[in-house]
Amino acid sequence: MSMLPTRPFGTTGLDITTVGFGAWAAGGGGWSYGWGPTDDDEAVASMRRAVELGINWIDTAAVYGHGHSEELVCRLLKELPAADRPLVFTKGGFVWDPANPMGPNKSSLAPASIRRECENSLRRLGVERIDLYQFHTQDGAGVPVEDSWAEMGKLIEEGKVRFGGVSNFTVASLDRCEKLHHVASLQPPLSMIRRGAAGDVIPWCHAHGTGVIVYSPMQTGILTDSFTRERIARMAEDDWRRRGDNFMEPALSRNLQLRDALIPVAKRHGTSVASIAIAWTLAWPGVTAAIVGARTPAQVEGWVDAGKVQLTGGDLDEIATAIRASGAGSGPERP
Repeated sequence: MSMLPTRPFGTTGLDITTVGFGAWAAGGGGWSYGWGPTDDDEAVASMRRAVELGINWIDTAAVYGHGHSEELVCRLLKELPAADRPLVFTKGGFVWDPANPMGPNKSSLAPASIRRECENSLRRLGVERIDLYQFHTQDGAGVPVEDSWAEMGKLIEEGKVRFGGVSNFTVASLDRCEKLHHVASLQPPLSMIRRGAAGDVIPWCHAHGTGVIVYSPMQTGILTDSFTRERIARMAEDDWRRRGDNFMEPALSRNLQLRDALIPVAKRHGTSVASIAIAWTLAWPGVTAAIVGARTPAQVEGWVDAGKVQLTGGDLDEIATAIRASGAGSGPERP
């Protein structure tokens, strides 16, 4: 039995650990939003270590490595006894050109495209049903969201998908989906730097019984103990973060000032800055859990206890003051 804390996942009836394994980096390099080269064996070992430590869900997506991340999740599932297998959450809605892997991914929620992507994910994952299938982002080709969400309903009825969710959706789109059938979950970005979701979509989910799993709680590595300016120069040429605004000035200096302000909070709790960053996202009403990535088993061990960290009112006040002082990011500053 897991010793990690769990929370009810919206109205699904599932209880999920407050931290889950994010398999974005497992997709490796060679595509437009890759994290540079990743060792496949190390990636699978990292997932396995997460499960051994009690994490009961993995989040991936078809676009991560253009199918490669899902294939590595399949490797993990084959290695584990059925009783030990984690829940598998994946996403569709981005399509790519195999002839131009470094080109832009196109968002498409056309019903036929959704169905094709879902069936491809089922094959790559080696499962008969996806526990949570999510639209990765809003459609970019003018398809009415009602048509897309109706197709999700069909996939659920057919038993290909257990629960349907969305990622990076607005309140307006959530409202339109909810009128057709319940949105089981939302996956928005949330960190001390990127806080906008705490002001709109997360309160919507809290009011509608929709589970929330936030992504990038450590802001893709910035809110960690080991991050430095020099590390950016050492990133692989195809690591997407090299061109990310948060890794460039003037945002970089603000972000590092905020990161440094978390060190005393982490010391008081006897934990890492990364764990404080994750715990902060979990303190928001309506948030079920946080997706956290890792390239090595050691990295998993560094943040797995974040779900157990209970920030005090004083901690949250101190962090809000640090956010304001640094000028990092935007959005509400305190749960």
